[in-house]
Amino acid sequence: MNLDEVRVKINDINDQMLALFKERMELSKDVAAAKKEMNKAIYDAKRERDILDKVTRDAGPDLDLYARRFFEALFSLSRTYQSEQLFQDNEFTVKMKKAIEQSPTLPPQRGSVACAGVFGSNAQVACDKLLPLSQIHYVTGFRAVFDAVESGECQFGVLPIENSSNGSVKEVYDLLEDRKCYIVRGTRLWISHDLLVKKGTKLEDIHTIISHPQALGQCSHFLDTLEGVELRSFDNTARAAQMVAASDDPGVAAIAAPQCADLYNLSPLMRNIQNSDNNYTRFICISKDFHVYPGANKISVVTTASHAPGGLGTLLTKFANIGVNLTKLESRPIVGHNFEFLFYLDLEASLADPKVLSVLAELHTSQDKFRLLGNYPEN
Repeated sequence: MNLDEVRVKINDINDQMLALFKERMELSKDVAAAKKEMNKAIYDAKRERDILDKVTRDAGPDLDLYARRFFEALFSLSRTYQSEQLFQDNEFTVKMKKAIEQSPTLPPQRGSVACAGVFGSNAQVACDKLLPLSQIHYVTGFRAVFDAVESGECQFGVLPIENSSNGSVKEVYDLLEDRKCYIVRGTRLWISHDLLVKKGTKLEDIHTIISHPQALGQCSHFLDTLEGVELRSFDNTARAAQMVAASDDPGVAAIAAPQCADLYNLSPLMRNIQNSDNNYTRFICISKDFHVYPGANKISVVTTASHAPGGLGTLLTKFANIGVNLTKLESRPIVGHNFEFLFYLDLEASLADPKVLSVLAELHTSQDKFRLLGNYPEN
């Protein structure tokens, strides 16, 4: 046969396969209904393994691997489709739909907001961008931001969560997993760092540089060029600048945002000392109440995966099957468990999508730990 004749036969087989696929997926609906009636789990490991072993044998040595992978993909799609049937009206799904219906129709512009640091910090700039009419309450440390929101002292809190060159702010992720607050908005800021000193101080006079660990990490290339200089972690970049201004020691410098120079009467000895000009930090706005504001295009969750070979792959395939892109995957060890991990996921998705909602509802039911951190707009 020539190429055109082969393609005609392949097209014919494709039509037959599609018809059989549709028939099989319709039967999956019946299977889902039966499993719901019998209160059985979607995943039947023994049955799937028996079928996989059979098709591997029957396919022969040339095609056994391909046949096995084909049926594995088919089973995965079938499970996802069954989940959509089983979890479209469960407790989690109904709760999420109700939260969406009751969410305000516009993102918040005003309110009290907790911010770690002092005036002049990047977090303050993020507050003004996210909540331009808000009243900012400055607190010490990220934990205090969560405390203020959980206690009702502030309606919102703004925190850095990830930097493009220095990675995640792990303390914030740990607090999100542990506390009962939700992400309701997000934004990105371009971050530049200056080396700020008391007027008249020269580079050779500096013996100590203080700043937040994230800022020190973002400026590591410059700092590596200095000899005999102590690096000291501080809770906030702007507060570090404030401390330098109040110090009687001209040999202490701070890494902070450029605006802190004028605010605290300091001199920018070196400008833009960050490792990369492509230096962005993601900031989130948290609330004690779960809201989904218009334009919500990102979902953040923390979940476990099956502690078995292929467990993480199975988890990720659930989202691939419904066409959802993951923009973040990070693992953290579970304290007290040997080599078991929590996974933080960011998805380009919306709870308004029934398929997404069903997958999350299944994870909420099937995983040892699962928490939806928020569905929110980020710009």
